[in-house]
Parts: sequence; structure tokens; C-alpha cells
Amino acid sequence: MIHWSEHGEDRSAPWRSESGASAPRRVVLADDTLAADAAYRLVCEGTGLLWRGDFQNARHLLDALKRRIERPRKSGKGGRNNAVPAAEFPHAFHLHRQAQAQRARLLGLLLIELQPDWRIALRRAPDWRAACAEAWGPALQESTIVSLRELLGAVGAHEWRRKGVDVPALGARIYPHYGVFSPVRGEYVDLVAQAPLPPGADALAFEIGTGTGVLAAVLARRGVARVVATELDPRALACARDNLTRLGLEDRVQLLQTDLFPPATTFGRAPLIVCNPPWLPAKASAPIERAVYDEDSRMLRGFLTGLPAHLAPHGEGWLILSDLAEHLRLRSRAELLGWIAAAGLEVRGRHDIRPRHGKATAGDDALAGPRAAEVTSLWRLGVAGGTQQP
Repeated sequence: MIHWSEHGEDRSAPWRSESGASAPRRVVLADDTLAADAAYRLVCEGTGLLWRGDFQNARHLLDALKRRIERPRKSGKGGRNNAVPAAEFPHAFHLHRQAQAQRARLLGLLLIELQPDWRIALRRAPDWRAACAEAWGPALQESTIVSLRELLGAVGAHEWRRKGVDVPALGARIYPHYGVFSPVRGEYVDLVAQAPLPPGADALAFEIGTGTGVLAAVLARRGVARVVATELDPRALACARDNLTRLGLEDRVQLLQTDLFPPATTFGRAPLIVCNPPWLPAKASAPIERAVYDEDSRMLRGFLTGLPAHLAPHGEGWLILSDLAEHLRLRSRAELLGWIAAAGLEVRGRHDIRPRHGKATAGDDALAGPRAAEVTSLWRLGVAGGTQQP
């Protein structure tokens, strides 16, 4: 609960945070008279600012806070002034994440009250009720307090879902839902669209951790008659179902809520099993980060360990993985190859592609060097010696 005093009365309302941030213990009212420097001092002290002024001015204040938070970290001139030598990783990576978490914590202290119907009762406030309902479900019976930053995130997700993301490999658009990682990095999709299918894959393939359903859709469009796509997150399952229906592929892709592989007793073995696990072995600090961070490489190692028991004879497992973790010194290539061998697997081939996203060429933070060197690979794995586990 959030507690504050207003017009001489003690008030409270439920606190909502998708990122899992704790409710601020101290909350004061803020409006258009609050200067940006004073607001910055308050949030640095951990004080929440419950906005009662003009809504557009709240957005301007959020931008002003961003500039003040980032100002101490800027130094020198040039596009890569914050890059650090490779020898300083992974320590520099962890410091970078701590700085990002601190930035999110401070910016999350500018608060907005949402009415029971998700309406914002402020001057010049937009009507974002549809976006809030799409992200957080039906309206509640009481007002709710959210950070302006998370509210803007919900609205941004609503726009992604409305407009969709163009996926050239599909010749169509994918519509990500709130809380589901968007396939904006299309190079990994291109790898799955172009790699040669192993024998028998035109009949059956599994996709592990389908997310938006984009890779399952690519496999179906490539002629795979039946794709079984697994996913644990209910939001992602709903998103994948929506996308597959839009693409007219719901009859060829079966969605299954489970962790990693479909039960072999029901679905048997597949000639092709595809997995695009989170690429960085670190702890996620928010649910949406679980698509990026895989603590202790749990999903990656689980996929490798379980692959032989679910592959059909002479089948292939396609592991889509960036080597960014290697450049950050979070995981070595030798460690990855060791896990592959320990699982009784062998590498039958590898297809590489360079990232095309903006930060790969124009990064100006501590991770600029590793991002510039990053390569995304599709590892074609088979059971060593061509034999399967009983």
C-alpha cells in the first residue's frame, strides 16, 4: 500500500509494480510548482512524488530527472567515451546493471494515481484506459498508484501490440503483448528461416520457449506440418496464440504450457527441436528481463541436457545464441562446448550473423565494445555418434 497525507487526511491506495519495485515508504504530493532540482533531491532520498499537477508537466519532469540521473555518468567527448577494456568485464557489466537498476528505481518514484476505471484524473491527461486494461486486466474497485515510468511502458506496449513488428522472414507482422519480449532483433529469426532443415523436419518440430510465437510461425511457414511450441508464461502463451491465429497457423502449431520439452510419452521425439534461450547468465530484476537473463544458464543447460532424450534418430537441435556473454566474460566458449559434450551432443554445423540493431554500431555506454563484437549463431546439434538415449 501507498500512504500519504492530503487535505489534512491520511490516504492510502494499492501499489502496482510489474517490475517488483517496493512501494516508497515516504510519499509527498507534487505539482507544477516543484522544480526539477528539488524533485531530484527528493527521489535521491527515496521519497515518492505523487503527482497532482498537469499531466504533461509530469512527463517533462520525468525527462528532467533522466537528464540529472545520467549527467554524473557522462564524461569526455565522442561516441564511445564510456566504453571499458575487455579485461574489466564482467565487473563492468555488473556495475552497468547496478547503475541501470538505480536509474529505474529513482525514475520509478514519480507516481500517478489511476482511478478505478484506469482513468487519470489530471489536467491534460490522455485517455489510456484501453492500454492499462490490456496490460493489467479489468478495472479494479479502487484507485491504484503506479509509477509514471511503468505507465508509459504499458502505453508503449499497447502501441507495439497495435502496430506490430515487421518480420521480413515471415513476410508478416508479429504483435507482442505487454510483458512479452518483442522480436525487434530480427537476425535470429533470419537464422531459423535460412538454415537447412534436417531430414524429417517437414513432419514435426518442437520449439522450446516460444514467446511471441515468431519462430514457431517461421517453421510452419517453411513447410513443417506440425509444430509443438512450449512456453511457461501465461502472457506469452496468449500472445503466441493471438499471433498464430492472425497468421492462420493455429491448426499447424500446438501451444503447450510446460517448462522446456513436451512430454515424450505424449509427443514422442522430433527430428528438429529449436530453442532461443535468454542469452546472458544473470539474474533478472523484472519479469520482462527473463527473456534476456537466464540465471546460472538454467534454461540453456536444461535444453542441452534434455535434448538427446527428445530428438528423433539423426535429428538436430537448433540452439540460437548470441556470444555477447563471452565478450562480457560471463560465460566462455569452452564452457558452452563443455556443456554440449557433457550432454552427449556434438556440433554438426553453425550459422553466424551480425546484429543489425542500433546499439551494435552506435553504442555509447560501458557495453559498447562487446556489443560491437557480438555474433548471433544457430548451433546445429546432434547426438554424438548418431545414437539416441533409450
